Amino acid sequence: MSDQDETAENRLRKELPEEVPVAPPVEPVEEPAEPVLTGRQRLVNGLWPPRVSRAQLIVALLLFGLGFGLAVQVASNSDDDTALRGARQEDLVRILDELDDRTQRLEDEKQGLEKQRDELENSSDQAEEARRQTIEKERQLGILAGTVAAQGPGITMTIDDTKGTVEADMLLDAVQELRAAGAEAIQVNGVRVVAGTYLTDSGNSVSVDGNEINAPYRFQVIGKPQDLEPALNIPGGVVQTLEKEQATVTVERSDKIIVDALRPAKQPDYARSSSQ
Repeated sequence: MSDQDETAENRLRKELPEEVPVAPPVEPVEEPAEPVLTGRQRLVNGLWPPRVSRAQLIVALLLFGLGFGLAVQVASNSDDDTALRGARQEDLVRILDELDDRTQRLEDEKQGLEKQRDELENSSDQAEEARRQTIEKERQLGILAGTVAAQGPGITMTIDDTKGTVEADMLLDAVQELRAAGAEAIQVNGVRVVAGTYLTDSGNSVSVDGNEINAPYRFQVIGKPQDLEPALNIPGGVVQTLEKEQATVTVERSDKIIVDALRPAKQPDYARSSSQ
């Protein structure tokens, strides 16, 4: 081949494009199949993560508050049941007797009122009978209001507080327990206790309606001794509470207790009888 032919062949090769490499065929990639879930797994996926609405949250809070309140009530009742469960047999019998006595007092009061009604309805001189009952009622109200002296069976309770640990609320608990047991007249260290009486702490002493009294505190109480003394000695009651404060408590029954501390009759400023 001549030089001229080689030159033409070289020039032709330069003009022709180089061969483009062909990429190998791409095989399709198969996506992994989704796993088959069991019923339990679908339930878990539906419940978690939780999707809580505002209304559901409010209901949950209300149910929590209700449950907490019920738990506190059950715990309180359990404590009371535990205290009674640990009480001695004679203490339980005394508590039952006290409840029976309270029921009997209410029944007696009901019968007394019914008797008064019958006397008014059957009396030939209803005006005189009404006057007699009015005088008797005035005497009874005078005893309750502390405007007249009273005497009768009852108890004397003395609280010796050498440690100075007895406070006004403890004496108030004693007054309330005595009233619940049927006390009709009470005085403490010469101060008459009435419906509106209040007790406050005053330094190392106690004030009753503004009258300062000091230990030993002496309660003179008119009522049925068989009801008053057991009410003070029930488990967890007044005597046990005071003894925990290192106070000494003595209770004595008597056939004659005199309550002679008086309170001045107070004229109401605004209240008037509806019959006027």
